[in-house]
Amino acid sequence: MPILDATGLRKTVAGRTLFEGVTLTIRRGEKVGLVGSNGAGKTTLGRVLAGVLEPDGGRISRRRDSTVGYLAQEPRFEAGRSVRETVLEGLGRWSELKRRYDALTETLARVSDPEELARVSLEQAGVGEALEREGGWEREHEAEATVGHLGIADPLRPVETLSGGEARRVALARLLVAAPDLAILDEPTNHLDIETIEWLEAYLRDRWKGALLLISHDRRVLDAVTTRTLEIHDGCVDGYDGGYALYLEGKAEREAHQERTERNRQNFLRRELEWLRRQPKARGTKQKARTARAEAALETMAPRQQGQADLRLRSERLGKTILELSDLVIEREGRRLIDGLDLALRPGERIGVVGPNGSGKTSLLLAIRGTLVPTRGRIVVGANTKIGYLDQSRADLDDGASVREAALGDAQEVVLGEERLSAGSYLERFLFRGPRQRDRVSELSGGERARVCLARLLAQKCNLLLLDEPTNDLDVATLGALESMLVDFGGSVILVSHDRWMLDRVATSILAFENDGRVDYHVGNYTDYRARRSANHGLAPSGRVGRERGAGPRIPGSSARAVLTGAESSDLAERSGSAGRTGPRKPTQAERLELEGLFEKIEAAEARVAELQARLADPELYRGTGEDVAGLRMALERAESEALRLTTRWEELEECKAEWEKARVGRPPSDSKRR
Repeated sequence: MPILDATGLRKTVAGRTLFEGVTLTIRRGEKVGLVGSNGAGKTTLGRVLAGVLEPDGGRISRRRDSTVGYLAQEPRFEAGRSVRETVLEGLGRWSELKRRYDALTETLARVSDPEELARVSLEQAGVGEALEREGGWEREHEAEATVGHLGIADPLRPVETLSGGEARRVALARLLVAAPDLAILDEPTNHLDIETIEWLEAYLRDRWKGALLLISHDRRVLDAVTTRTLEIHDGCVDGYDGGYALYLEGKAEREAHQERTERNRQNFLRRELEWLRRQPKARGTKQKARTARAEAALETMAPRQQGQADLRLRSERLGKTILELSDLVIEREGRRLIDGLDLALRPGERIGVVGPNGSGKTSLLLAIRGTLVPTRGRIVVGANTKIGYLDQSRADLDDGASVREAALGDAQEVVLGEERLSAGSYLERFLFRGPRQRDRVSELSGGERARVCLARLLAQKCNLLLLDEPTNDLDVATLGALESMLVDFGGSVILVSHDRWMLDRVATSILAFENDGRVDYHVGNYTDYRARRSANHGLAPSGRVGRERGAGPRIPGSSARAVLTGAESSDLAERSGSAGRTGPRKPTQAERLELEGLFEKIEAAEARVAELQARLADPELYRGTGEDVAGLRMALERAESEALRLTTRWEELEECKAEWEKARVGRPPSDSKRR
């Protein structure tokens, strides 16, 4: 049963038609994703469907008595109210009944007249029954639990003191508590840490009963939650069955079909034009219908290619030392955020940084840049290391400047390695074409501001990138281009991100901010990190990297080439079953031979992973039929699993060998040798 039916919607903003003739239906309980490039009109369409904006044309029908909730990117609250009061407003009639019930309870405490007491008691009982019909007394506890899950620590805090990110979490909690028939969520994962995103993903997938329109760039959430995907582009909306992965495959098939249709049209036109150019005598007998068909084909517009940012960065030569942190301690506002971190960054390493909001991820980047003085410890930046930094808030953009001024200042050209580009040509790579380069920063959407910051960053010469939440507000096409650029980048990267899709594709290691200032290092991408945490019942091993004391083996051929600590080694031994033995076990002859041959197997497995990643990053793959994409993804998963299995096996055997040799050194001679 449809809960919302829109027909022929049209909306024009600042003289530009964002969409026209949009027709769509959202059914009860359906979970729909809405994607599109920055500035395509996703937010505007969401606001129109929610009734916040009026369309310039078309009609919207909603089911009678249905409720629609909308999560805005910049919510506003009534001042003077607490977080708890604001969230409970989402319960609507329940909150009114609860206030009435509490007022009657206070009245009962003051009333002494028997008749008045009976009347008030009867009214209170009726209000109590109405409360039960509205969900019962548990609704308040559920609301408080939702507030806690979204990371709102103090429910009594006044809403006017909240930051932008905190206000969005409060608005999201209020909407989830209200449980409308249709929820329209505009970028709900912005400003959330990964654990909160994973909770929200599970909540929307498993517990949300109403219909959902999810406007998001978080591809993992879209893929896990949605059952249908809408894409807005060139003023129209296309629909695809399935989540994000199936949308990609369906889009590839649709574009391949459009290309075949366009080739057929061009071939038809060549034949018909040749026919029309024959001698005048032949033209006099030509069929009018055939001529009309040729004219109609000539008037047909070719399918417009969607623009995609072309992100490239040439890294500068790296020195022997890139970045080293020794016993780093950072404290802010009386809290110890980092307690004794040791890290040695290697060439080509891409470290993903994860952790709760406020745990110190941004502070780490600021300390590396030199804009935050650590409490203790040493930060060594190599002589040849040139740092490029992307701020998550994009706060240093001048709203009064043009796109060109904000990105390049007065520069007339940009030099990328051996390539020289004019300022205009360079900005076109970031989808700012012609007159758009003169637009003021204040007129840009969040995603367009992010592209300006990327343009400014990539115009620099650098070999160490510090990226603080670079995915915020970027559309999925630009995210893909950014990922490909980072994978191909010859320098090193420290990437703070909550985008699990990007961390899985880009990161070669994970730096996880845990509790009480502990920062743990894990080899592999985000999925590997989560798997290791799950295997250890949620307790991540200590991961101080680069110290000689307690350092374990270095993995030859590994893309991350991380130094494993003794704690990680004992964790691996535990999982291999050696923890239950009373003493070291001597490796068998077969295990010694296996260990000698594992280096080559690990290198081959990682070469296979790199080959498959390169093929999936190739834009040409998605311009054909797209039928190879799913098979390549499955092959990549198998290859990554095999590489991880081989590396884990190497660690187990190396640990076994090291323990045995250590025991032999301290072992007294046997009786036979003494005799």
